[in-house]
Amino acid sequence: MVDAIRTLQLCDEIHRVMVQAFRQIENAVPPPKFVQVHGEMAFRCVEKTAEQALVQKLARVISGLGAARVLLAYGYTQEIATLQRTLDEFIEDIIFLSLPSLGDEQTELHGRFLEAFFDEEFDQHGDPLTSRQRRDMIPRRKIRAAIARSKHAPIDPSTYAEMHRTIDKVYSGYVHGASPQILDMYGGAPPQFHIEGMLGTPRIETAAKDLWNYVHRGLNATMLVALALRMQVLADDLMKCRQRFEEQSGWEPVTDLGRKR
Repeated sequence: MVDAIRTLQLCDEIHRVMVQAFRQIENAVPPPKFVQVHGEMAFRCVEKTAEQALVQKLARVISGLGAARVLLAYGYTQEIATLQRTLDEFIEDIIFLSLPSLGDEQTELHGRFLEAFFDEEFDQHGDPLTSRQRRDMIPRRKIRAAIARSKHAPIDPSTYAEMHRTIDKVYSGYVHGASPQILDMYGGAPPQFHIEGMLGTPRIETAAKDLWNYVHRGLNATMLVALALRMQVLADDLMKCRQRFEEQSGWEPVTDLGRKR
């Protein structure tokens, strides 16, 4: 098993690979246009395609992983866990949106998802207090059920649902500030709350291992978007990079689609 420092070096290398791949991916779809929104100019995707949604979700994955790496450098493990809770959903959204491009059925749920994703937060007046706009929030369980039913699903539907229910329960405790998760900050001699980061504690190695899993999943998500956009050469290059990084790491990654058995 490699140590935490080497793992972080690998995470940094993978992140750079993802950034370079993203620059190719974003150039493969129609870019946002500078248009008028509620009387002001802003960037919007006027075509509102699934490919544009995939690029935006991937942007949040790669940005979020970079932010988690910065937080880890200063020992802020609680905040990393909060970020990872958002990454879980972004990666799931990427898998869900990619399914039709991989040979699964294009469903009504995909249409609802895209309509809600591109919907404006407020109505034509742009006033949050008087706005009647109500975004159609697709239940997370429906997205997971669609992924679990896919012919590309790596495990059976019930196991997939239970796995993600457990992950949600753990990481939601960090998002909402449950006592067991907050007490991860407590310890030392004398015991105290580590409100300026957890550097020098065992939490750092645990967080580094956890981050490795998320970076690995982020690389898979990048590869999945490349496949959905029919960028086979890029997807093949990312596959080779993933194999090389796995060989250099002593930790077995937990993945989404394409999980090792």
